Amino acid sequence: MSRAWDAHMERAARLALRGHGGAEPNPMVGCVIVGPDGRAIAEGHHRRCGGPHAEIEALHRAGERARGATAVVTLEPCNHHGRTGPCSQALVRAGVARVVYACADPHPAAAGGAAALRDAGVEVIHAPHPAAERASVPFLARVRLGRPWTVAKWAESSDGRIATRPGEPRWISGERSRAMVHRERARCDAVLTGMGTVLRDDPLLTVRGTRARRTPLRAVWDPRLALPAGSALARTAHDSPVLCACTHAALAARAGHADALRAAGIEVAAFEGVASLSCALLARGASTLLVEAGPGLVRPMVDAGLVDLAWVFTAPHALGDVGAGGDAPIARDRLERLPCWWRGMRGPDRVALYRLPT
Repeated sequence: MSRAWDAHMERAARLALRGHGGAEPNPMVGCVIVGPDGRAIAEGHHRRCGGPHAEIEALHRAGERARGATAVVTLEPCNHHGRTGPCSQALVRAGVARVVYACADPHPAAAGGAAALRDAGVEVIHAPHPAAERASVPFLARVRLGRPWTVAKWAESSDGRIATRPGEPRWISGERSRAMVHRERARCDAVLTGMGTVLRDDPLLTVRGTRARRTPLRAVWDPRLALPAGSALARTAHDSPVLCACTHAALAARAGHADALRAAGIEVAAFEGVASLSCALLARGASTLLVEAGPGLVRPMVDAGLVDLAWVFTAPHALGDVGAGGDAPIARDRLERLPCWWRGMRGPDRVALYRLPT
C-alpha cells in the first residue's frame, strides 16, 4: 500500500471499531475524506444498522470540500439499495476524485462498488491494510462461514487454571476485567455457555454495570436437557430471553422437563450439535456470539473451527490443583503460537486477544 494513505486508513479502522455493537449485522466501516493537500477534511463511521454508512456520514460532513478529494475507506463501498442507497453512487455524486479501500466486499448483494466507481470515472485503489482487515474480518467471516463471529472468553490463573476450589470465591479475574466482559456482552447478539458452567456457577449472563447497546440472547448448550428449572437463567427468563439448546434425543426423552422450562419462559429447541446451533443463531439474527464456558464446550468448538477469537484474562495468582475440569480451554503454549491482536492490563490482570484459525 502506498504510504501516503497509511495514517488515514489507520484512522478509518479506529473509527470503524466504534460501530461495534451498533453496526452489526452490517460491517463495521470507517471513512476519512482527504483533501488534495493530504490532510483529512472529514470522517465518519457506520454507527448503527439502518443508519447512514460511513461514507455517507463523512461526505455529509465534508460538503462541497469532497469534490476532487480522496475517500479512504476500510471496506469497498456498497453498490446496492438496502436500508440506505449505494455508497458508490453517493461518492460519484459528491465528485470525489479517488477512492482507496482496504477490503473487498464479499457479500453478493453489496459487492461491485469498485467497478461502479471506475465506470463513473473515479480512480479506485485497492490498498490492503492490517488494521482495516481486523475491523472488517467479523463481517467477512460471517459471510464466508455462515455463522456468527464468535469470541470465547475465559479467566485463568497464572498456572493455567480456570476453576477455584469449593468454598473459595468463584472469581479468578479482578473487577476491571469483569467490567470489560460486561461491556463486550453489551455489544453482542448472543452469549453462549455450557451446562458445566451452569451447574458450577449458576450464571445470569446478563449485562450489568454498563449501557447495553444490545440485549443478548442467553443460550446454553445442554445436550442432555438437564437445565435446572430453579437456575438463575430460568428465574430470569421472562426478563431477558433464554434459549436452551439440546439434542433431538434428549428432547424426546425429557419432553416433560422441556415443558417445565417453557413454562418458565425458556425457549427449548433441539439441534444436531453445537455447529448447527451456531448456524441457527446467525439465521435468527445473532451476528456476534460470546462464549463464556469451560473446556467442555470451548475445546470442541475450537477444534471444530467455530471460534474466531479468544479473550484470555490471566490473574497474577496461582490456584494449584483444583481437580478435574480446572485446566484452561486452550493450553498456553498453543495460545502463544497464535496471532495476538491485542495485549494489555486490566488492573492486576493481563489480557490478550488471540486470533484462532477457522
